[in-house]
Amino acid sequence: MYFTYDIVRRVPAHIIQKEHRLGPNTIAEFGLFCRETMLMYVEGCSEKIGGPNKTVEIDESKFGRRKYYMGHPVKGKWVFGRFERESGKKFLAPVPDTTADSLKAVIDAWIEPGTTVISDCWVAYRDFDAEYYTHRTVNHSIDFVDELTGAHTNNIKSTWRVVKAFLSPSYGKGDYINRVGHYMCAVRCRAEKVNQFTKFMFLVTMM
Repeated sequence: MYFTYDIVRRVPAHIIQKEHRLGPNTIAEFGLFCRETMLMYVEGCSEKIGGPNKTVEIDESKFGRRKYYMGHPVKGKWVFGRFERESGKKFLAPVPDTTADSLKAVIDAWIEPGTTVISDCWVAYRDFDAEYYTHRTVNHSIDFVDELTGAHTNNIKSTWRVVKAFLSPSYGKGDYINRVGHYMCAVRCRAEKVNQFTKFMFLVTMM
């Protein structure tokens, strides 16, 4: 029970190993089980956001190890993020890549028609379906806020910083999607005003 509590609280593995006298393989395997359970919960309660008179910011970010001397990620997974301004709801979903087909599929799956969608000027968004959405863009090579329309993606951009800070010190050690699920579970529990460990134990009993 204490071991599970530490996993859910994201206590670093070396502290858990010292405290509970468990081998690294045991910690890694049970940690993976816990994160997979939380990811399943998040996926099961995810819902579409947006709709008429709603604005959703979208963006994508790569989670993985970084070679700092080269300045770009070389391993990891792409995650698509969406943030609804009116409610503050945020949802993150893995995508295989950032091609137009992949991003269109996740947008159609998780954003309601009639939404005002704001993105950067990534080439994959050029053929965005204007029949179902109002699309606004901001060119980040020029500014963070479009001077004419006021469009910006600051909320979803700041979400990436929060997520990666949440994953530390585990960030960069693989299992990226499940760790993002851990973050989303924490966000969901705060929204529901329930203790995350209590929620996790309930999820285990329902398996």
